[in-house]
Amino acid sequence: DGNASPKKRALRVMALLHLARAASMRPTLPSLLPTLGALRSLASGRRALESREALADPRVCRRVVIKLGSAVVTRADEHGLALGRLAAVVEQTAELKASGREVLIVTSGAIAFGKQLLGHQNMLSRSLRQTLSSAGQKVAVDPRACSAAGQGGLIAMYDTMFAQYGITCAQILVTKNDFKHRSTVDNLRDTINQLLLMNVVPIINENDAISPPGNVGADLEGVLSVTDNDSLAANMAVQLQADAMVVLSDVDGIYSAPPGHRDSRLLDRYNPVQQTTIQFGAGSKVGRGGMQAKVGAAEWAWQQGVGVVICNGNNSTSIRDVMSGRKVGTFFAEEASRVSTAEDLAAQARAGSRSLQSLTAAEREAVVRRLAQLLKEKQNEIKAANEKDLDDAKKTGLSQVLRSRLSLTPSKIDSLVSGLNQIAASSCDLLGKPLRKTEVSEGLLLQQVSVPIGVILVIFESRPDALPQIAALAIASGNGLLLKGGREARHSNECLAAIVKEALSLYGAADAVNLVNSRDEISDLLQLDKHIDLVIPRGSNSLVQNIQRQSKGIPVLGHAEGVCHVFVDKNASLEKAVKVVVDSKCDYPSACNAAETILIDESLYGTPTFDAIIKALNEKNVKLHVGPVLHQRCPLGTAPVGSFSIEYSDLECTVELVPGVDAAIDHIRRYGSGHTESIVTEDAAAAKKFIAGVDSACVFHNASTRFADGFRFGLGAEVGISTGRIHARGPVGVEGLLSTKWILQGQDHTVGDFGSGKRVYTHKHLPLQ
Repeated sequence: DGNASPKKRALRVMALLHLARAASMRPTLPSLLPTLGALRSLASGRRALESREALADPRVCRRVVIKLGSAVVTRADEHGLALGRLAAVVEQTAELKASGREVLIVTSGAIAFGKQLLGHQNMLSRSLRQTLSSAGQKVAVDPRACSAAGQGGLIAMYDTMFAQYGITCAQILVTKNDFKHRSTVDNLRDTINQLLLMNVVPIINENDAISPPGNVGADLEGVLSVTDNDSLAANMAVQLQADAMVVLSDVDGIYSAPPGHRDSRLLDRYNPVQQTTIQFGAGSKVGRGGMQAKVGAAEWAWQQGVGVVICNGNNSTSIRDVMSGRKVGTFFAEEASRVSTAEDLAAQARAGSRSLQSLTAAEREAVVRRLAQLLKEKQNEIKAANEKDLDDAKKTGLSQVLRSRLSLTPSKIDSLVSGLNQIAASSCDLLGKPLRKTEVSEGLLLQQVSVPIGVILVIFESRPDALPQIAALAIASGNGLLLKGGREARHSNECLAAIVKEALSLYGAADAVNLVNSRDEISDLLQLDKHIDLVIPRGSNSLVQNIQRQSKGIPVLGHAEGVCHVFVDKNASLEKAVKVVVDSKCDYPSACNAAETILIDESLYGTPTFDAIIKALNEKNVKLHVGPVLHQRCPLGTAPVGSFSIEYSDLECTVELVPGVDAAIDHIRRYGSGHTESIVTEDAAAAKKFIAGVDSACVFHNASTRFADGFRFGLGAEVGISTGRIHARGPVGVEGLLSTKWILQGQDHTVGDFGSGKRVYTHKHLPLQ
């Protein structure tokens, strides 16, 4: 129609697309769906919220529609309301109101409430004979009658709950026919706008007592056919120009396949283009829609400029989380979830791991040496990428400590090259190495051999030099590797990852190591338990603790804190004590193996040894915090420290007096993190007691805590330091990335032969060579 306005023409095209979908014309849709975003903008002049962060800003997202599905409002037995969930919704709605937002609720629940009332009434009105004859049978009650009986109770329930927060609510009942006449649609919109203006919460529900079946072909222009409360909520959101619609369901959001499916993944973001590739499950057990109905209605609202999130209403904080911008549920966005990104990279890493295992030891060694060579050859490229990160770090105000970690100096590159060559030299007999041989019976040989763990996810912050170290360890041990670096090192990480892939391409194994640069958050990666075998976090305490808390199905190897101690015994050499203490604290203050607490035997207080230690620390500009015992004798101008479990990661430390080696051991057991501890003493018995009594991953005598490092241990490099007690502990080098498998070789051996006495067990341990 050449006389129609562009807006009307856009709306008609959109309607045709929806009718095509309803008629199962899906094969023709993929080429048309990408145009929906442009049509939406043309038709409504509004664009939906482009990020979750916008949901958290009341100035941007002021008017919100909350849609409560039947499965959220209704009890599991379908007779009555889920009062706890309703109370949580009301509380969160009150919070939104208090933040200055306008909220309207589209709710189900009248039929369920009516079932409870009429079921009870039906029982009272039946004769004794009728009751006995139908014992154990469910009595069917007409849903329309249930709706009529339940509407009053439902709104009374909302009214009572909202009154606790000083909020007034108003009931609005609509039918499908109300959306077939422009005058009634306009009146409905005006009424709700007036209620919102008066700070009232409209409670909207379809009047199922009289509402006729929907007629798809009778829609007004710009109105979606009302077939259930999902389409009702979408219509309300569009007609009232809501900024956001939060759809509460009984699942966490939109999945790539039905939630129970083996390969199903929750989508963080959803775009209509994905509609052709996503499989939906069965309809709702309680309501009329189901996820496909929700997605269809929500998509229509999103195309009209309404931001949409579908999430789990059974979670008591879902609305609060969504409206705080947290990553909860599925957010409708122009850029869809690239479900395959992280999963594909993990699958590639698995295949790459198998390629690495198929190489000879000499070939894996050659790849690592090639990587070391490339780091030397491409220093200018690495420097240019690193300078971009350092410039960005200065602009964003990143601390000097973190900028130091971020910097890739020539000396760091040289150290990397040396470490990688160490790894290469030690990689010759890592895989398939016999660890145990046993003759189980005559002709039955059992071997335990080393094998890679599989696919390892390493998450690290601020330290781009960790990337080639970790990659070399993974290559040498035949493991696939996923790397998730911090945004502050993005350019450096991308440059180094490309160099790693170039080295791997020497033998066609470039996919074995992948850098995850997509928007996938750590929480998304930790869902890939079918693809990832081990997570190793390297970074701040908060990062490690967060990963340990979030990872349910994937083991985590690492340490949350590095509260390291140096104990200066009464028999310590003054020169050694000063040297070890200063190096432990000042060599690299932000490292996890830097000393954070200096314990000094109280008998040394006031002696040249004590004075020399304090003087040396002051000369290095170390800020000293004193323990309560030392504070009583010499406050050093500061209040006593509030906690002995602080990891300063800077030129700061705590100094405290203890009455001997036993007290030092007790202090470390109580306040330490199990990382690294050192004793400075000339007394061999005291050193022996300390080493035996301190249960940390690394315990030293007359040596700096800074030696707790894979390179310094001769491991070539480390993938991290573990304070756990299972698998690997301390600096984790290449051997910490290996597991084992058992190989049993027999002839015609069966267990039955041993039960009958035909064969006997010998269990003879054999030499490995």
